[in-house]
Amino acid sequence: MLRENTNVRQIAGDPPRRWFSDDFFDLIVWFAPDGAIHGFQLCYDREFKPRALTWLRDSGYTHDGIDDGDYPLGGHKAAPILVQDGAFDSNDIGARFAAAAGELPVDIREPVLAKIREFKKDL
Repeated sequence: MLRENTNVRQIAGDPPRRWFSDDFFDLIVWFAPDGAIHGFQLCYDREFKPRALTWLRDSGYTHDGIDDGDYPLGGHKAAPILVQDGAFDSNDIGARFAAAAGELPVDIREPVLAKIREFKKDL
């Protein structure tokens, strides 16, 4: 079940944000000055093959893999970065999100779920 992280750092110059997480998802939601959702990033499958679906009101969707910065031969760990990733299974992720998001505020849960279901990228 997604739970809100209560101590979220707000970044000067960025829209205010709220952050929710569980073992499978991280959901970061940015808000416009009028309180509407400006965008969100849904990170999923964090343990095995982490990826991120991002939607912003002004620019639409991106879907990326998350390179965790580990080097296979050792060395210093780099910062995680988003890298191009292919398929997004909106049916599977939508169903998993719906099951995990039952306690989210409805004004966040429903628009995010609608955007997840709306995004289609070939599998």
